Amino acid sequence: MKYSLGLDIGGTKCAVVLGQGNIPEGSLDAFIIDKLSFPTDQERGWQSVINEFFTDCDAVLLRNELSASDLTAIGISCGGPLSSKEGIIYTPPNLPDWDGVPIVKLFNARYGVPVYLQNDANACALAEWRFGAGKGYNNMIFLTFGTGMGAGLILDGKLYTGTNDMAGEVGHIRLAETGPVGYGKAGSFEGFCSGGGIARLAQSIIAEKLRKNEPQALCKNKDDLKNITAKSIAMAAKDGDKLATEIYSICGEYLGRGLAVLIDILNPQAIVIGSIFERSSELLVESMEKALQVEALGMALDCCKILPSKLGNAIGDYAALGVALSNR
Repeated sequence: MKYSLGLDIGGTKCAVVLGQGNIPEGSLDAFIIDKLSFPTDQERGWQSVINEFFTDCDAVLLRNELSASDLTAIGISCGGPLSSKEGIIYTPPNLPDWDGVPIVKLFNARYGVPVYLQNDANACALAEWRFGAGKGYNNMIFLTFGTGMGAGLILDGKLYTGTNDMAGEVGHIRLAETGPVGYGKAGSFEGFCSGGGIARLAQSIIAEKLRKNEPQALCKNKDDLKNITAKSIAMAAKDGDKLATEIYSICGEYLGRGLAVLIDILNPQAIVIGSIFERSSELLVESMEKALQVEALGMALDCCKILPSKLGNAIGDYAALGVALSNR
């Protein structure tokens, strides 16, 4: 049997995942064989992080009685910007000293197998397409909808990355002239539909109500505004708080507007949405669907399913392995 390694690089934590070289029949749980995680501690510099990756890759292989000759490929998932073609990482916001790191060359030299690199949104799209909610679709979009809003595009059965790996930066689309800031732009898709965006939207609405001396269960005074998060608003909405429900309804409306743009342009069979949508879709679906009915072309909307991510918290593990399998 052949195997693959997946490397998930994050600003907070990293992971090495060992998987089967081919997707097994039956339970998806059987695909991942072993995993090691470690804190990134980015202050120590990228060379130290790479060296810990080498140590953990060797350890995972050793404890499973394998060597590099048993590997078919290594897949790497990391936040962009990066060049998937050149195999170089260029200063991601959460890894500021990773400037021009030739990561594919480094791992290829050490292990002697093909090594592939993708940004995390593209890697997650590959994972949901191969293993999750997007399985079986030829045209699929994956939306992150977490800390930020990004997309991975599967078009005609292939990952589409664009001319220089900038395809799928949907969070930068402006949906309104004013609104919460996301991706450096007020009223953007990311501004309305991300964890930070929802928090900023809630803070601005609550601050205005407090200014008018309207008491709020969500926040007693201005000093507490900084403690508001997308999660705390979702919990309040699920407990029946009217304002929290309204905030998520506004988010759902702009989610629908953003989805309509993607549906009209790309005509996908499915849009799979992760993170916040996966956890709180019941707070978003009604206003999202109303906006879709108004904004999207009927024939394109009729053939597109809007689905929550199926891989949950394990998506990073499957994403890295999906990159390893994607070029075979």
